[in-house]
Amino acid sequence: MARDREFDLVVFGATGFTGRLVAEYLAGRYGVDGAPKWAMAGRSREKLEAVRDEIGAPAATPLVVADSGRVETLRELAGRTRCVLTTVGPYTLYGNELILACVEAGTDHVDLCGEVLWMHDMIERFHTRAAETGARVVHSAGFDSIPFDLGVLFLQKAAEERFGSPCQRVRTRVVDMRGTLSGGTAASGKVTFDAVQNDPSLLARLLNPFSLCGGFQGPEQPGGNEIVEDEVSGGWVAPFFMAPINTKNVHRSNALLGHPYGEDFVYDEMFLAGPGDDGRKAAEALVAMSQAMGGEGGPKPGEGPSKEEREAGGYELLLIGSHASGGEIRARVTGDKDPGYGSTSKIIAEASICLLDECGDTPGGVWTPAAALGERVLPRLVERAGMTFDLEG
Repeated sequence: MARDREFDLVVFGATGFTGRLVAEYLAGRYGVDGAPKWAMAGRSREKLEAVRDEIGAPAATPLVVADSGRVETLRELAGRTRCVLTTVGPYTLYGNELILACVEAGTDHVDLCGEVLWMHDMIERFHTRAAETGARVVHSAGFDSIPFDLGVLFLQKAAEERFGSPCQRVRTRVVDMRGTLSGGTAASGKVTFDAVQNDPSLLARLLNPFSLCGGFQGPEQPGGNEIVEDEVSGGWVAPFFMAPINTKNVHRSNALLGHPYGEDFVYDEMFLAGPGDDGRKAAEALVAMSQAMGGEGGPKPGEGPSKEEREAGGYELLLIGSHASGGEIRARVTGDKDPGYGSTSKIIAEASICLLDECGDTPGGVWTPAAALGERVLPRLVERAGMTFDLEG
């Protein structure tokens, strides 16, 4: 059984920028003598040893050599642990064989994926087989999409208590985001762009907010592609570059959970720039900033901001729920570090441990964070990952 394995959790990609941060967090928070039993994995033992020493992890930290290009090493890795936390992307290029190894071994697989086309394919290929083997595959367990996916779940649970049923309409507005786009996120975007260039028919899948919902098609959703003045939000709003990923995960969570938000649920995400002329100008600047973040000057995979820059980062989300009764409920979600690195590394670590320790009733399958973890992960995120989930008023 998976529970009897050598390790509870293995960080695959521990010599990369984000994987290194995850390992550093685990070493500082949990050491190696207690639970979870965790290990660092990567292609080179020498690099693993160097990273282990550089991050101050104990010398006894187990090291596992595994390579995305050597299938036998991935099978061995999957057979030794209860869960693989993988930061090795773009997943479209490097993720197929690992997820296959995990599913066949009945091993949990947690990633940072925001590659919608790949996620769609993994759902099609592995959801049924993972249900048979007991493997829980959880995509998008970092800044995309936990603050958004769990933020909606948090808001809807509160709406049920206040109004007796969830809100039919939820708007998420990014009020503050200080940090750098992950080099891995930029690379994933390029892989997706290249795939559509090669096969234009895939564009429809990218544009469909329900493309990860297993065939379910809900009502028309807001486009979110233009700068508009939004009275509900209280100012001008601009397109949010991660919305195409997060919105699909939120709708998949709703579908996997049996549509507790309703089959008529409407959801969108945008930057909130503020009111008046200044707000409109700020919205225009946000669009320009988003376009620049994906350009050639951004970080490459394996690169990222300094510790000081990560510490200075943070984010704040405002979620506005509109109930069919006419009532409104608002919540705020915050993170205390750079979203793409400092916050993400803590979030995915705690999400993985929660899956192992507190989600024994989650069956095998390909999941979203909200559907796999539910409210159980919220205390961990607040107490250990520097996040907050609060209602307004």
